[in-house]
Amino acid sequence: MKELLMKLNACPEAMEWVGNKSWEEIYNTCHRGDWLLWLFKRTNPDDLQLLTLAKGHCANTVRHLMKDERSLKAVDAAIAFGEGKISREELNTSAADAFAAAAADDASAAAAYAAYVDADDDDDDAAAYAAAAAAYASAAAAFAAAAAFAAAKKENQQLTADICRKYLPIEVWNINK
Repeated sequence: MKELLMKLNACPEAMEWVGNKSWEEIYNTCHRGDWLLWLFKRTNPDDLQLLTLAKGHCANTVRHLMKDERSLKAVDAAIAFGEGKISREELNTSAADAFAAAAADDASAAAAYAAYVDADDDDDDAAAYAAAAAAYASAAAAFAAAAAFAAAKKENQQLTADICRKYLPIEVWNINK
C-alpha cells in the first residue's frame, strides 16, 4: 500500500501514519475524511457520482458555518447529484455559483485590508495605535479560540472519515483488485 501512496504523491503525514498497515486496516482506522476522499478520487477516477455524494455529506457537517445561500445550495446539489437526482450540468451550475460566493467573500476581505492600509497611511497615529490595539486583542482572542478550534477540527476529521466509510464502502474501492 505504501508504494501506491508514494506513486500517488501522498503527503508525508499520511505516509507516516500509514506505515506498514494493510489496506483494510487503513480503511477501517483512518481518522481523516479528507485523506479518504483524496485516495478515492485517485483510485476511482471514474466514480464521480459516488465521490460527490461522500463529499456532499462531508461538507454538510459544516453547513452551520456557511453564510451564503449559494454555498448551501451547492452542498444540496452535491448530495442530489450523488443520489442521481440532478444532472452533471445542474451540479456544475451550482458549483459555479458557490465559487462566485467564495470570490465575493475574498473580495470583501481584500477590500477591508485595503481600507486598513489606507487608514494607516493618513499619518493619524492615534487611529493606527487603536487599530494595532484592536489587532492585538483580536489575536489574543484567536489564541484562546485556537485550542477549541483544534479540538473541533480533529472531531470533524473523524466524523468525515466515518461519513466516507458509510458512502464509500470498502468493496467499491479499486485497491488490491
